[in-house]
Amino acid sequence: MSALDSSAVVAASNAWVWYPDDATVVDTDDRLLVRWPDHVGLPPTLNRFAPAGDLEEAFGEVVAQVRAWGDRELVAWVRLDCPAGLEDLLRARGGRPEETVDVFAQSLAGVRDLHVPAGIEVRWRNDPETIRDGAVVSVAAFGEGTVPDDERARKWAAEYAADHAVGRGGSVVVYVDGRPAGTGGLTLADGVARLWGGATHPDLRGHGAYRAVLAARLAYAADHGATMALVKGRVETSGPILRRAGFEAFGQERSYRLPLLSQN
Repeated sequence: MSALDSSAVVAASNAWVWYPDDATVVDTDDRLLVRWPDHVGLPPTLNRFAPAGDLEEAFGEVVAQVRAWGDRELVAWVRLDCPAGLEDLLRARGGRPEETVDVFAQSLAGVRDLHVPAGIEVRWRNDPETIRDGAVVSVAAFGEGTVPDDERARKWAAEYAADHAVGRGGSVVVYVDGRPAGTGGLTLADGVARLWGGATHPDLRGHGAYRAVLAARLAYAADHGATMALVKGRVETSGPILRRAGFEAFGQERSYRLPLLSQN
């Protein structure tokens, strides 16, 4: 039996939303719509959607906003707390499934040894070099985004270093034979360690990089008083690793990509 209460996990998952400071955001009681800055390389994303009124009408308002921005696609997430009928609506409007993630959680009371291979170097991304190295991994792993220029790398490094120093979280990059092989970040909020951005360079899979990134973040979280680790793992890639590391799945979230040229 799980040591975690499922309702607490669902609440923590639903409370977890992130977007950069330079995003354009529509945040109301019933929706959170994010237009990402160009350097992220993503279409607008409907991160939260729980309208009190008619589902079709409310979604039409979302589509109208995205089209007003001049965008031709929308990514919509079906979260654990989304209303019944949303997934059918997305499919009916031509949405195609894009990503499925398991919502994983683990108690941080007694984290197991992940048996990280010797020789892997772990560095926190607190300087421009590690910022760029982590971005190289992410771009290669996810096929989107860009490696930041010097100005943005310095800005991110300062932000990550400040968070890391005071116990808010940070981001880590690991090296295999001197090459950036894995990366991932965490944010601490209300006793929950939100693990995000976990990725392994496609050329360096199978060397323990993901385990090393995971172990570093779990150790930091436990050291700074977190009681739960929460991560949304891709079913095909990180999911099996997380299960072996002691995480339990509490449900799935799915994203759909919708073309908007003919949407009303």
